Amino acid sequence: MLKVKVKIEGKRFSIPVPYAVLNLASLIISSKWLNRLINKAINKNGNKFNFPEINRKDLKPLLHGLSNNKGLILVDTKLKDGTEVVVKL
Repeated sequence: MLKVKVKIEGKRFSIPVPYAVLNLASLIISSKWLNRLINKAINKNGNKFNFPEINRKDLKPLLHGLSNNKGLILVDTKLKDGTEVVVKL
């Protein structure tokens, strides 16, 4: 389970993200429909950039590796205004 902890102005929030949600998000991100939708929005503004297609086969080893490394801290930031963000496996 991915754990996101945010501290803003003395208030703390903890958001647990199960791996099932990450797998579902990878299905949505790798869909051809979403890729076409993003490229249409980019081309509407006149840009010549194309959003690259993401294959599900490329994301599976990443998600599998995340589930094998429990306890690893991915992000640990502290800003000058006191905001803290920690993303941990």
